[in-house]
Amino acid sequence: MAAINSVTDLTREGDIAVLTVNSPPVNALSANVRDGLSAGIAQAAADPAVKAIVLICDGRTFIAGADISEFGKPPKGASLHDVQAAIEGSAKPVIAAIHGSAFGGGFELAQACHYRVAVPSAQFGQPEIKLGIIPGAGGTQRLPRLIGVEKALEANVSGNPFSAKLAHEWGAVDGLVEEGKLREGALAFAKKVIDTRMPLRKVRDLNDKIEAARGHRESFDKVRRDNARKYRGFEAWQAVIRAVEAAVDLPFDEGMKREREEFMNLVLTPQARAQRYVFFAERKVWKIADVPDTTPTLPIKKVGIIGAGTMGGGISMNFLNVGIPVTIVETAQPALDRGLATIRRNYENTAKKGRLKQSDVETRMGLLGPGLNLDALSDCDLIIEAVYENMDIKKEVFRKLDKIAKPGAILASNTSYLNIDEIASVTGRPDHVIGMHFFSPANVMRLLEVVRGEKTAKPVIATVMQLARKIGKIAALVGVCHGFVGNRMLHQRQREAGKLILEGAMPWDVDRVIYDFGFPMGPFAMSDLAGLDIGWSKETSKSSTIREILCEMDRRGQKSGAGFYDYDESRNAKPSPVVEKIILDFAAKKGINRRTISDEEILERCVYPMINEGAKILEEGKAQRASDIDIVWINGYGWPVYRGGPMFYADLVGPEKVLAKMKNFEATMGEDFKPAPLLEKVVAEKKQLQDL
Repeated sequence: MAAINSVTDLTREGDIAVLTVNSPPVNALSANVRDGLSAGIAQAAADPAVKAIVLICDGRTFIAGADISEFGKPPKGASLHDVQAAIEGSAKPVIAAIHGSAFGGGFELAQACHYRVAVPSAQFGQPEIKLGIIPGAGGTQRLPRLIGVEKALEANVSGNPFSAKLAHEWGAVDGLVEEGKLREGALAFAKKVIDTRMPLRKVRDLNDKIEAARGHRESFDKVRRDNARKYRGFEAWQAVIRAVEAAVDLPFDEGMKREREEFMNLVLTPQARAQRYVFFAERKVWKIADVPDTTPTLPIKKVGIIGAGTMGGGISMNFLNVGIPVTIVETAQPALDRGLATIRRNYENTAKKGRLKQSDVETRMGLLGPGLNLDALSDCDLIIEAVYENMDIKKEVFRKLDKIAKPGAILASNTSYLNIDEIASVTGRPDHVIGMHFFSPANVMRLLEVVRGEKTAKPVIATVMQLARKIGKIAALVGVCHGFVGNRMLHQRQREAGKLILEGAMPWDVDRVIYDFGFPMGPFAMSDLAGLDIGWSKETSKSSTIREILCEMDRRGQKSGAGFYDYDESRNAKPSPVVEKIILDFAAKKGINRRTISDEEILERCVYPMINEGAKILEEGKAQRASDIDIVWINGYGWPVYRGGPMFYADLVGPEKVLAKMKNFEATMGEDFKPAPLLEKVVAEKKQLQDL
């Protein structure tokens, strides 16, 4: 016995057949792999000398999941269900030997085997929900039979991985074998199965762990209650629950039919398409055309942070979390003490929740060195300034840093709007200056906009992108322009939201539409949360906008108990009659004839100008690709994942519809809506924005 096809081979060790998959990089369940498995099981079954079959994978992982590039395409080759039926129906025991990741279809395949062994480092999971679908090959039917209904619900609804140790404790894995000796351990287990005549254990026939849930809806009701807010707007999680209910209530084959129906109802929906798109977009974002993976990087052994406020402290935690020492500098001792205390408090709160050991808190705090002088940063490999958003202040900081920082050190600005090239111009090392725009809270938010200056060296870009991955961020490389990608597009939405409340809507109308679209909150609720007085000056305020009037009245948002909304002591918001009168009076003073504004217009006015601005950003080369823009908005601004980002959403509703609306708005409301030439080009050529 030898090669079956290009990705599978069959060998024999005594009376044990070893069916091996080798399909880099992750042994995904492609048609080729499925055909190889089908043929391999058939050959082993037909060989009278074979008494047991071990299914194992070469490379760094077991079968890590389905080949999602096949989704939505005509089926070819053996189906996964056919392969599972052949394995489960085999007269000879089949043992799955697992290392790396057994996710999705890979884990479902393993569940069809009679036994499973794994090395302790292996990971298991059914993450289909993150792609807008549910397991479609028995994952909602077999897993409850292996680990019980409650744990199976948690695994399927969260999509989160779990360890081999837990899989063994729960019953999904029958044995743990020594790390690095998976083949030997699996063969020994198979020998034991043969010698002791262990039964052919078909998971489909196991009912003891699901019988207790029959007639009792408590577990399902609890999962629905506990996840209603988290999965607001998503469709797949309810389908997962219904499928697991079917495992409890119906015979196995009928449960499988129900699971398949739920899967097929989801796989081609806009949500599933959007979530698959985001899956690939998160992988593309790291690819930079002129900065290949082979680009040399600079060692980052110590990081300096200028500013110990909310942003500086949060940025520091990212590096402390991965063991990189940080020196944090402030101008005054009280500010420095407050910053250090906040960092410690954040860590201790995490420890109280059981996510950190107290020893970990002390280890991380031990890596943090305070300073009151920029000279303390002289030995840092990367220095990030997180000072007030003012060009003159930032340029002064960089002038000083240029003299203090060691040769080869990277100088980064956390600016969210300002020109990196102008900042770099005051240094003698513009090639080592870069933007690192973290999002608040910086220790929580995933996004990092990496801003490439005109003279930023490629090794500096490569270093920062690699470092971003190390600290758990998703980094999007953007170009220099006011607001970069995220805030530049946000300005379009904020401008229209401000105009809409003068023309006829109220803040709570706009917020409701944006919230119902899937954002965590609308623009006015967001402003209240952040504080209306950010960037506002009492001395220069002239009651020229609604925001200025509110600040002058000391309605500065949640922190003052009132802003666009009124807040109770628990910070619950309710529409404010005071604000309504302010808006009506202001509109009358400006001579604006208010009108009824539909929810559809609110959404289009807030979203379509963002899409249009995204097209301008692409045209100017300030983002590498449309999907990078979507990654920025999903990870930095709360755009709902199930809508795929603003550029994907434009393709969903049709670029031609977006263009037509922009032209209509331009004709009736002016230059703010002038269509981007690239948007017109995409429509004329019948293309999609997501392909750019």
